[in-house]
Amino acid sequence: MAQETELTVGFISQVERGICAPSLSSFMRIATSLNTSIEQLLNVSESFEAVTKAEHRQSYSLGEAGRWYEKLGPGFSGSLFYPCIIHRPPGHVSEHMHHKGEVFCYLISGELEYHLGDAVHMLVAGDSIHHDTSVKHFSKVISEEETTELWVSSHPLAGH
Repeated sequence: MAQETELTVGFISQVERGICAPSLSSFMRIATSLNTSIEQLLNVSESFEAVTKAEHRQSYSLGEAGRWYEKLGPGFSGSLFYPCIIHRPPGHVSEHMHHKGEVFCYLISGELEYHLGDAVHMLVAGDSIHHDTSVKHFSKVISEEETTELWVSSHPLAGH
């Protein structure tokens, strides 16, 4: 699994033992390597409809208190994108990662310090970033309040 997901054996072991929680990106890679979905692993019901009404939007958290996700679309067989809104508390630092695919983030509220390769970008509400995820990246919430971030990422595809 470590080789397939490009995550370390130690990190996967910590996730298995509940010592740490993976980022959404890492969780997606783990689910893909197991030939399943995040929703199936978390027992979140999946209804495959083209429209997701705000009042029916599903939310879930991964690990630490204060970090939670809103699922914006149910996806469908063969879908290429995973849209969600992520809420992160002040001071939260994402895991350092790089993997196949691309990601787009629009910062709805709060402030982020976004590290992309050797560059550091300061993002405020209204800013966005779109990049190839094979470049090493991570981010840190630097605002006093939580961030609300709109993310659209490509699914890592099994066997690719």
